[in-house]
Amino acid sequence: MPILPLTSPASYANHNLPGTPVSVSNRVPLMFRRLHRFQQMDFELAFWQLSYLCLAPKRVYRNVYYHKQTKNTWARDDPAILILLFASLFVAAVAWSIVYSYSLLQAMRLAFVMILRDYLLVGVLSATLLWFFANRVLVSPSSHSSPTDSSVEWAYAFDVHTNAFFPLYLTLYLAQLFLLPVVLKENWVCLLVGNTLYLAGQVLEFAQYIYGVYLGLSALPFLIRSEILLAPLLPLFASYVVSLLGFHVAKHALSVYFGS
Repeated sequence: MPILPLTSPASYANHNLPGTPVSVSNRVPLMFRRLHRFQQMDFELAFWQLSYLCLAPKRVYRNVYYHKQTKNTWARDDPAILILLFASLFVAAVAWSIVYSYSLLQAMRLAFVMILRDYLLVGVLSATLLWFFANRVLVSPSSHSSPTDSSVEWAYAFDVHTNAFFPLYLTLYLAQLFLLPVVLKENWVCLLVGNTLYLAGQVLEFAQYIYGVYLGLSALPFLIRSEILLAPLLPLFASYVVSLLGFHVAKHALSVYFGS
């Protein structure tokens, strides 16, 4: 069974038959295999997608249908958006390193943490959970089409993570940086601002990384009951209200993240 699953759990029995070996390279999503092909990347389209993920995310997912018709896959195969996210996280790491007076080595370490752990590792785990949950719970039982038309690709689940991550990046990695002098002050108004910022970040992680996940998976015509994905929003909002009683989420999160 490959490390990064590409098909539904039920389809593995058909793909792993004796005499039909799968190369290691084919187990890695096409987008990752093309990371070194800069000349073939469409950065203009990637910029357009990142912009509309904040302004009108439904337009991005409408584009998925055209990709399916032309490439016969729901997942994007152009890694340009990954390069832009890597560059954005690197810039954020440099900015935070300046604020915390990090050395060059510490700044490089922070950049690797943001890119490898915050985005890629969390993305792999999130995509795997989404892939498994969608194929086990959300696939319509009446689907009788080809495997690519009736199961969620792991690469597409990672796309959903990528699309949801960018608004989160703008909120927690950039907006919080500029609001840092306000967020860290010891009064209720600043607590309200800091906690609201984290609620916004989590709603961009859970309502644009749940609403985003919801949009991404509901865009697939063979999935049903995708509204289930919106369920965590209620306890999230309830925890935000409770935090206003005195728990400074932003201050504690920054203390854990930067160790100060």
